[in-house]
Amino acid sequence: MTKFKGYLRKDGSVGIRNNILIIAVDECMDGIARNIALASDDCVVITNHYTCMLGGQEETLNMLMEMSCHPNIYGVVVLAMGCGSIDPEIITDYARSKGRMAFALTSIKEKGTASSIKRGKEYLSEIVNEASKIEASLHSISKLKIGIKCGGSDTSSGMASNPSVGHAVDLLVDQGATCIAGELLELVGCEEELLRRVVNSEVSDKLTRLMSEEEKRWSIGGNTEFMSIGNSVGGLTTIEEKALGSLSKIGTKPIQGVLEFSQQGHERPETNGLYLSDVTMLCGGSAMHFATLGVHIILWTSGGAGFNSQLVPVIRVSGNRELINDDIDIDACGIIEGTHTVKHVGEKIRDEVYEVANGKQTSIESLGYSYATLYQKDVRLEHCMKGMSSCLD
Repeated sequence: MTKFKGYLRKDGSVGIRNNILIIAVDECMDGIARNIALASDDCVVITNHYTCMLGGQEETLNMLMEMSCHPNIYGVVVLAMGCGSIDPEIITDYARSKGRMAFALTSIKEKGTASSIKRGKEYLSEIVNEASKIEASLHSISKLKIGIKCGGSDTSSGMASNPSVGHAVDLLVDQGATCIAGELLELVGCEEELLRRVVNSEVSDKLTRLMSEEEKRWSIGGNTEFMSIGNSVGGLTTIEEKALGSLSKIGTKPIQGVLEFSQQGHERPETNGLYLSDVTMLCGGSAMHFATLGVHIILWTSGGAGFNSQLVPVIRVSGNRELINDDIDIDACGIIEGTHTVKHVGEKIRDEVYEVANGKQTSIESLGYSYATLYQKDVRLEHCMKGMSSCLD
């Protein structure tokens, strides 16, 4: 299968879901946003919890703008209290430029909480009515973007879930899809192998720089926390062991580029194929980073952890028989047990990607969403890393 049924948007992108997004640009509006969302099962809520100030939060604003026109989103309602610096119409104007229905409201102008909820539900009803009219149509697999991420890694990850996802990535890339791996910190120690696979020296230099910077961000007093307690309890004994397991989940294809997030914006794939990115290793934040890049589906490898995102469906793969449960979409235990090959499970993962792209819900798609964390790099730390004279400027 090289086609899937998706929702064509006016900007040429194709969604695999037809949801409505509610954005609270400041945390004071989170309760109002969630009350509005009760009016429709197709709502996704994202709240900016950093601050209502804009200075230094440009990376977050950029993410919110991109999420407002994510392929899986038909329309958006953007909320603000009205006393902060982030104008909700910056987001709605951008969303409309990409062909999305978009409404903005501020609670102060609406004369309070109850009236804001009432107006928000009216806006939501308009979007739901229009969204219901759009029908899915057939599109090339080249329109699909797949994110690659791990969590709750253990010994079984490097032996089963990671290599099987890596094989699926190779198959998907060969068929025209774009696959984007995140969490560069997880690959520290594998630089030599990665640099052999980049397409040119420019990508090589960029990868070296971004991996070095990411390591510095997570270092305190000369120590970097690469592994969680769960990794160690799960049998991973060294950073090298974890990194090699992580390397196996990105397959074997040439690395076309490394996508960077910054205050100036973010980079997107220029062609189809395999990409690395500095999508954060943090779970909720990674889903929002992937969403900013337009990713449709995340392949999540694990010992047995059930991460879930409301905006981007997550296919969870595990090879740990003791921890596997109903959260897991793909059982890769047969690789360790000797009943299945990596190739067999990889093909099963590829087929699952097609089915989810065609509308099949993942095992817990409607349950237990992780918080939509808007993770951004600390502006002051970035200045320090780039040799500024004062970390407080």
